[in-house]
Amino acid sequence: MSSIFAFQTKGLNFSKVLFDYSLAMILVIIFVVPMMLMWLVATLETGQNGLFLHQRIGKHAQRFRMFKIRTLKGNYDNPITTETTHKITGSGRFFIKYKLDELPQLFNILNGTMSFVGPRPDVPGYADQLTGEDRIILTIKPGITGPAQLKYRNENDLLKQANDPKQLNDEVLWPDKVAINKKYVHNWSFFGDIKILWETIF
Repeated sequence: MSSIFAFQTKGLNFSKVLFDYSLAMILVIIFVVPMMLMWLVATLETGQNGLFLHQRIGKHAQRFRMFKIRTLKGNYDNPITTETTHKITGSGRFFIKYKLDELPQLFNILNGTMSFVGPRPDVPGYADQLTGEDRIILTIKPGITGPAQLKYRNENDLLKQANDPKQLNDEVLWPDKVAINKKYVHNWSFFGDIKILWETIF
C-alpha cells in the first residue's frame, strides 16, 4: 500500500508542478497590471504597504511567506479575522468578495511554496501541530483553493455570526477541514483539481 501511495505521490507532484508553473506564468502576464493597481489602491487606503506577506505553514510543516493584497488596516496579529476584529477597507471588501486579494499568490506558485489546488495554508498553531495520519496533509503543497475552501467559502460570515469565532474555528471548522483535506490527498486526481478550479471560478 505504501509503495502504491508513493507512486501516486510522484505522479501527483509531476502533474501538479507542470500544470501550476505553466498556468501561473500565463496568469502573471495577464494580471500583472491589475495587481499593481490593486497594490497602489491598498497602499493609499491602508497607509501601509499594499502587498502583505503573511506567515503560513506549508509542505512538510515548513513556514513560508504568503503574498496577499492588504485589505485590513492595522496589524494581523489575530489569526481569526472578521469585521468585528479588524477594520476592512472599502477596496478590501471588493477584493475579498471576488478573491482578488489572493492574486499575488501566483508568485507563491512560481517560487514553489504553493499550488493552485490543495489544503489552504494556515497560520502557525494549526497544521504544524497535526499528528499521526493527519500529517498526510503536509506531504503536498498548500493551495490557493481546495475542497475545504469551497465548502467554507462563506467562512467569514460564519465567524462573524459566532459568539466566539476562535472556538468555532478550533472546535468545528478546523477539524472538518482536516478531514476534507485528508480525503483530498488520498483521492487526488488531475481532473479532480480541474473540477475544483472550475467550481472556484464559476
